[in-house]
Amino acid sequence: MVATYSTYDAKAKFSEVIRRVRDGETVIVSYHGDPVAEIKPIERPKTSQEERNAELERRGVLIRARRPREPFKPSAHRPGALKRFLEERHR
Repeated sequence: MVATYSTYDAKAKFSEVIRRVRDGETVIVSYHGDPVAEIKPIERPKTSQEERNAELERRGVLIRARRPREPFKPSAHRPGALKRFLEERHR
């Protein structure tokens, strides 16, 4: 069954609306009697992330890395960049 709330009631009873949606119901919000919004539970994927990645790879949408990423390395080669910056700033 689909529950319908006016915008006023949906605002006043927002916790109730969310509870109903969490319980699997769809809620319609109306404005002056005209439906304007539908709030429904999010459909959870039935496949694992690894299965979805494999499907995207099969379709050519995803290309996996050939080797793992290297750890992040700072781009500044000389130590003390912050110190130099602050010294220049106060000149």
